Amino acid sequence: MSSQTTKAVLASPLESPARGAFSVIASIIAAPLRFGSWFSGRLARQWQNILTALIQIWANKARSVLTTLGIIIAVTSTITVVSLVQGFGDYMTNMLRGFGTNIMFVVPWVPSGMQGRMLGRVLMDVDDVRTVGAECDKVRRISPMTFLTMTVEYGRNKAEDIELQGVTEQFQTIRNFYVDNGRFFGPMDVEEGAYVCVLGREVLKLLEADESIVGDYVFINRLRFRVLGILEAKGNFMDENQDKTVLMPFTAVIKMYPFVARFLPFIVEATREEDTEEASLQISRVLRIRHDLQPGEPNDFRVFRQDEMLRDFERVKMIATSILAGIVGISLIVGGIGIMNVMLVSVTERTREIGLRKSVGGRRRDILFQFLTEAMVLATAGGAIGIALGYTICSIASLHPSMVKVVVPVWVVMLALGFSAGVGILFGIIPAFKAAILHPIDALRHE
Repeated sequence: MSSQTTKAVLASPLESPARGAFSVIASIIAAPLRFGSWFSGRLARQWQNILTALIQIWANKARSVLTTLGIIIAVTSTITVVSLVQGFGDYMTNMLRGFGTNIMFVVPWVPSGMQGRMLGRVLMDVDDVRTVGAECDKVRRISPMTFLTMTVEYGRNKAEDIELQGVTEQFQTIRNFYVDNGRFFGPMDVEEGAYVCVLGREVLKLLEADESIVGDYVFINRLRFRVLGILEAKGNFMDENQDKTVLMPFTAVIKMYPFVARFLPFIVEATREEDTEEASLQISRVLRIRHDLQPGEPNDFRVFRQDEMLRDFERVKMIATSILAGIVGISLIVGGIGIMNVMLVSVTERTREIGLRKSVGGRRRDILFQFLTEAMVLATAGGAIGIALGYTICSIASLHPSMVKVVVPVWVVMLALGFSAGVGILFGIIPAFKAAILHPIDALRHE
């Protein structure tokens, strides 16, 4: 055996493992490169489809605008309606949060049905309120509340249909009804049932008076009340003018109308938001004992929690938004039908082009993706125009002084754009499939 042959035989067992490892490493390195090449190719073809779609849209501008009109109207309506509902909903939610989520209203309540009739007359008095305040450690502040409609007189001027609320000094902290001129009545005024009051800004305007009325007297129910202060402006809530009110000690109201003492709802502020549930349970336990209710008997009162009201309102807002958006979104279907009709016409007009592409090697899926892309681009363009119009309408609406702040949510924009593209694909699949299955010879013969 020659020396060269001997070297080859001796070297081959050693070189073959190295060569195999090198091949494996080369394959691993080449795999991402092959994938990148495939991905870039697909991306380039898709980009070419998008450019072709834009050229076709631009070549038929009038037809494209009329085709996407349904999509434009649908997206504009959806964004406008949802934004307005969200704007009003956020306004109400922020106002409710401003009252405090640890606030509760306790009112006498007659349950429905036979059990309610068996309870007889439902009462709630001052002792109930005092006992709740004394025995419920999760209650920070408490105030009775009476509601009457009265006429307030000052000199020759009258303010009619004014809401008169009888409360304690703690009411101003619970409901943030502070005075910006003068002072609120104190615990001594409440204890003595003093004929004093504080006026809302709207009452001041109706009486044609200014802030110099502080220290002067007004007549309520033909009784003279000293004005201690003027309340801060609160604005409207739930279509009710909060400034058209007069606050006075509830004991003074009971002096005028003794029957009120037997039907006395009250407002409670829990120590913390987290303690609202426990405070509600403590109030229920104390009142059931006070009213001598046996196990199994229904409550003759009801506790309205602000946090529950807020959750209910959020739920209603979400349902209203979904229903309105769904109703308005039906017009997307009409827009999609319009896109399908125009794409079918486009397939008929471009039959020879399809036959030519197939005769030079165009595959069915290439034709399919081309027409699907055109339908999707057409619908997405309409959606983009609708979004711009929706933004414009909401911005103009927000400029009105009586309108709440309207902010277009990002999620509704993305949803509208996604639905537009989805409608394009959904209603473009039939024309695209029709184009893809055309026979090249028949297509070339088409006149």
